Amino acid sequence: MVADGLLTRQRYREVPPRVDYELTERARDLLPVIGALSRWGYQWTWSTPRNGEAVDIGAILRSLPGLAAPKGFKGAAQLVVTRPEDGDRFYAVTAKRGHVSVEELELPDTTTTIRGTEQAWIDALGPDTDRKGLKITGDKVIASALLEGLAPFVASEAAVA
Repeated sequence: MVADGLLTRQRYREVPPRVDYELTERARDLLPVIGALSRWGYQWTWSTPRNGEAVDIGAILRSLPGLAAPKGFKGAAQLVVTRPEDGDRFYAVTAKRGHVSVEELELPDTTTTIRGTEQAWIDALGPDTDRKGLKITGDKVIASALLEGLAPFVASEAAVA
């Protein structure tokens, strides 16, 4: 993807070695396409995971910039996937001028945090939108806007039912 101009690669002279990848403008132009694929997946293929089926919550959270900017979301929020076996995963979500970005990093000063296990996130973003397993601290309106932005078809269908 670096050779194709979709990512930039930054290598640091550290021990242990560290490499960061960042989307290029060319790759950011693909975000609406990724969002369209996400919406299609929610509408046509999302179901309760089969026994043993893996769901990559990080991939779902990273698709947020390709979806329409969640209504009512301005500023920053922290999404946390708790993983006792190998450490928590942090996703910093920020909105500026109608554009949403997601970075895999911890935001120490955020006022809104949504935290849950992988299973709690699967339940919250799945067809039944069961958000009981997520712990929300801070602005509940922002948290709700983000969750509905991540599962637009599920949320809209649940609102109609």
